[in-house]
Amino acid sequence: MNDPQLLALLDQAHAHARAYLQGLDERPVFPDAEALAGLAAFDEALPEQGADPFETLRRLHEVGGPATVAQVGGRYFGFVNGGVRPTALAARWLADVWDQNAALWATSPVASRLEAVCERWLVELLGLPAGTAVGFVSGTAVSLLVALAAARDALLLRQGWDAGSRGLFGAPELRVLVSEQAHATVSRALGLVGLGRDRVLRIPCDAQGALRDDLLPPLDDRTLVVLGAGHVATGAFDPLRHVCTVARRAGAWVHVDGAFGLWAATSPATAHLTDGLALADSWSADAHKTLNAPYDSGLVLCRDREALVGALRMDGAYLQWGSDGARDGMRLTPEMSRRARAIELWALLRTEGRAGVAAIIDGLCARARQFRDGLDAAGFLILNEVVFNQVLVACETPALTEATLAAVQSSGELWCGGTRWQDEIAIRISLCSAETSPSDVERCVAAFVSAREHAGRALIQGD
Repeated sequence: MNDPQLLALLDQAHAHARAYLQGLDERPVFPDAEALAGLAAFDEALPEQGADPFETLRRLHEVGGPATVAQVGGRYFGFVNGGVRPTALAARWLADVWDQNAALWATSPVASRLEAVCERWLVELLGLPAGTAVGFVSGTAVSLLVALAAARDALLLRQGWDAGSRGLFGAPELRVLVSEQAHATVSRALGLVGLGRDRVLRIPCDAQGALRDDLLPPLDDRTLVVLGAGHVATGAFDPLRHVCTVARRAGAWVHVDGAFGLWAATSPATAHLTDGLALADSWSADAHKTLNAPYDSGLVLCRDREALVGALRMDGAYLQWGSDGARDGMRLTPEMSRRARAIELWALLRTEGRAGVAAIIDGLCARARQFRDGLDAAGFLILNEVVFNQVLVACETPALTEATLAAVQSSGELWCGGTRWQDEIAIRISLCSAETSPSDVERCVAAFVSAREHAGRALIQGD
């Protein structure tokens, strides 16, 4: 691999990457019409003899680069998509050159060791029980799937039923409780693990989208409860301590879906939002959201290591398991072949440290409050209590809200998404990039005001 052409290609990729990052502040956050139309250049026949590798990289940079969404900058606020910290990005590049398969210790001793270190650090950071297992998956959608499978099998095993061996036909019935505001990925995961999307009991929520624990029915040892740490629109947190305490007394299993909100536990300023977190049985989170690791960096965490390992168990005569306590990552994830995600996560955690992680969280919350205050002063309606990093906004009428959102998205100044809240359209601003500065927020508030003015004029002319 010590090929001069390979080294030259890496140099070219590095130059393109530098040019991309240096131009972020001037380019539209969402690609403009010209950039989108330019993607047609990719629609070519498969070359018979192959193309020049340097020209291929140039094509990717010149055609693909302008059509990317600039979420690594400071003015992207859509879908709770995080940015990326510098050391983590650089470590990702190095890890890609190493091209490690993190399935087994035998396929990558370095990935095995860094997963073990990251597991210990994460459990300490989040204040979870000692011995909690951590699996490194692609994202929360997968971690939910894995955690709910572990919960299903553990609850059934307590009833004398081995679901891994016998399946679910004839198994004792389990009951599932979720918030009526649970994320859509929870329903998908419940369907995939055979617990059903439509047979769950949905618990009503308060005005901010947090589960009302006063309406919780009696629990028992056949009950799975899914709570949320960070509502996707409002940022609200379910009452973890009370529900987990009741569940533990009853022998129920509690899973906490904390894709972006679980990280509130890492800052003294926001830890109160996750009070009682350590009383749950399993958790899911994304390091590529509020922590700002590169994509894809999901985490599944489980108090009972054997429950997680048991739900994912497999064997093969050709597999070479690690000895003397060496970690085989595939025991804790549904994948065998997978990239070594823990490498860049280790680099991020080591570089930031406990104080740096807290500073990332505090910074996001501060920018959310700045956004709230700026929009409120400009006459926008703030629909939520800004307790974490989510700001929910509307204008005086649904029509003006919808038109303002369209104008914001097409402006190129920033990008945020829409949602429906209490049967009305709203604008959802997710502060998830550590690159967002106070001046970025000031610039975006001004863009909101301009978009509303433009939308208002268009609505009047349309009438």
